[in-house]
Amino acid sequence: MTVAAVPDPLTQPVERARLQDAQPPSLLSLGSVQEQKKKILLVTSEMAGLVKTGGLGDVSAALPRALRDLHDVRVLLPGYPQVLDSGNHIRVVGEVPGQAAIPAARIGRIDMDDGLIVYVVICAELYERPGNPYVDPQGNEWADSHIRFARLSLAAADIAAGNASIRWSPELVHANDWQTGLTPAYMRWRGQNTPCVFTIHNLAYQGLLDMHRSPELGIPGHACQMEGMELHGRLSLLKAGIAYADRVTTVSATYAREITTPEFGCGLEGFLASKAAAGKLSGIPNGIDDSWEPESDPHLSQPFAMHDWQARDANTAEVRRLFGLRPSSGPLFAVVSRLVYQKGLDLTLGVVEDIVAGGGQLVITGCGEPQIEEAVRALQDRYPGEVGVRVGFDETEARRMYAGSDFLLMPSRYEPCGLSQMYAQRYGSLPIARRTGGLADTIEDGLTGFLFEGSRLENYRGAIARALEVFAAPELFSAMRCRAMSAPCYWHQSIEPYAELYMGLIEARSGSQQLQR
Repeated sequence: MTVAAVPDPLTQPVERARLQDAQPPSLLSLGSVQEQKKKILLVTSEMAGLVKTGGLGDVSAALPRALRDLHDVRVLLPGYPQVLDSGNHIRVVGEVPGQAAIPAARIGRIDMDDGLIVYVVICAELYERPGNPYVDPQGNEWADSHIRFARLSLAAADIAAGNASIRWSPELVHANDWQTGLTPAYMRWRGQNTPCVFTIHNLAYQGLLDMHRSPELGIPGHACQMEGMELHGRLSLLKAGIAYADRVTTVSATYAREITTPEFGCGLEGFLASKAAAGKLSGIPNGIDDSWEPESDPHLSQPFAMHDWQARDANTAEVRRLFGLRPSSGPLFAVVSRLVYQKGLDLTLGVVEDIVAGGGQLVITGCGEPQIEEAVRALQDRYPGEVGVRVGFDETEARRMYAGSDFLLMPSRYEPCGLSQMYAQRYGSLPIARRTGGLADTIEDGLTGFLFEGSRLENYRGAIARALEVFAAPELFSAMRCRAMSAPCYWHQSIEPYAELYMGLIEARSGSQQLQR
């Protein structure tokens, strides 16, 4: 950890002039581009490049960078060991007080090499632990997760109120998933009027805790009701975000509709339907960043361009070698996924025989639930030379799998947005997926991939059969690949709806304040 030698603001008087983030006077002139930019704080529990466990980390790294030309977007996340030991210089710039069982903390600042500013909540007793942001090295959830992420949310509320000694306060706060659900809640309970957007990346993870924990987090009694964050006799940090944010978004339009139904609503469908009816729930799709470029990706065995299938085949051969498969001219199927029930791995276990019987091979990488990890490992023993499995995750290996496979399997029971299908498409691998959430929004059935209905094994088998038929027709397969490679949505194409949402909320709040005067 490299933290600048600045006196600890929790034990010494804060020298506020030294802790200011001063702007050059030239940028403050009337009508300047800088003045037109709005100050946005994105609050997240992970960010790729510093600490990442899944798609939230990718979004948290890509969205602020995509928006940088329009707004001054900064990120706030916890000071995990991975962040503090990332090799980035961290300068202590402020402090935030504690509340109830939530300890006080320092605020550090990282200026990333590309100019993105990241604020870090430095609190050793909560964050400096082994494991990942959510579980210990044995895979058990941290018993004090509610306090750890309440600390993050409370810090965001203090920064929004200008109470963190950093002289930068946002005009809008954008909180993400249950770990930051208390951010809009603390802001509203304190009477703060900075607008707040709350994005649901996965409704199934709700941050539940027992009602008797509420005093530890300083939750007022009125919030422990159905209209607040109560859910079936417990408290839901995710529901707090939905209840108190000015606007709620999800990461695809289809998922925004699905979560208002009993099948996908996880017990919150009625609450979410009321938000949708009030015009406060919408879906904005994720994108992929510009590093996903097959012609220049340094991770690949051999870069390739559209139509240059011979160069692409070098990646296929390398994947077969890495996973111990025999040489083959048949199709290569891939799974790059968390190995959890949501992702439908049990369904994929049911189609492996169809794949092998059709002349195909399968490679799987990922980690997750122990019983699913054990089941996919067993496939390798059952189909030696035809199925290869690596439990774990390696970025280079995953990118080579996208670039070397012919088809990517995504039979997810639900998929809020999904990035893997877009990665695969960009690298010429056709996704085979359930028609749900962002998969339905980003895959054109029969054109850029294959969709099937529901979670019935026979429907999945039908999609596999269609894929095998296309593979046997080289001209059609090549045409679908080319269309898929042109299909993915990059972040620079996704920022307009975010920019419009931000500006609408900021201007509405500004107008309301003027009327009150």
